[in-house]
Amino acid sequence: MLNLLPQLICAAFEKALQKLLAMDPAAERLLSSVQGKQLAVKLTELPWRFVLSASEHQLLLNQHQEPADCEICTDLATARQLSDPSQLTRLIKQDKLCIQGDLQVAQKFSQVLQQLDPDWQQELSVWLGDALAHKLATALKQVQLLLQHKLAELQQQSVELLQDELQTSPSRAEYQQFQQGLTAVQTRLEQLSRQIKTLQES
Repeated sequence: MLNLLPQLICAAFEKALQKLLAMDPAAERLLSSVQGKQLAVKLTELPWRFVLSASEHQLLLNQHQEPADCEICTDLATARQLSDPSQLTRLIKQDKLCIQGDLQVAQKFSQVLQQLDPDWQQELSVWLGDALAHKLATALKQVQLLLQHKLAELQQQSVELLQDELQTSPSRAEYQQFQQGLTAVQTRLEQLSRQIKTLQES
């Protein structure tokens, strides 16, 4: 059963992706940016290496060891942060993320998955009728916006907690002030060094 598990994961993931792609009128345009490319993902918590590849009309998920255009190795906790490109450099420096190959391929796959915009209302109308589907789709959008807002608030509160309460992370103003002070000290040291050299030569 364990040997079949990665195949079941691939099949379920593929089926979900194809359903989402079929519901997005712009799917083919999005896929054109990654057509023919492969992104390998290895999560440290799992013994398997998954490879996401793109064709003209679909995304496929397989499990193999063949070379890919880009390979990412990380853990589940870090993988959740990969939707924010600004975090990549920090994660790499902290050895939480290892990337081999063309980083742009990973970024393009990420953009495709984030920009997918399924027409839920059209899909729901088949089952519920146009009026009820419209109401439900509107409600889902409102819930999505609320969750995004709450998530942004939580992230901001976390930053403020680190900066103000725990004082483990400097604010931008504090960092700039530190840099200015450091520059002033370096300038003063250079002046003193020149004065000492002049005294020694005289």
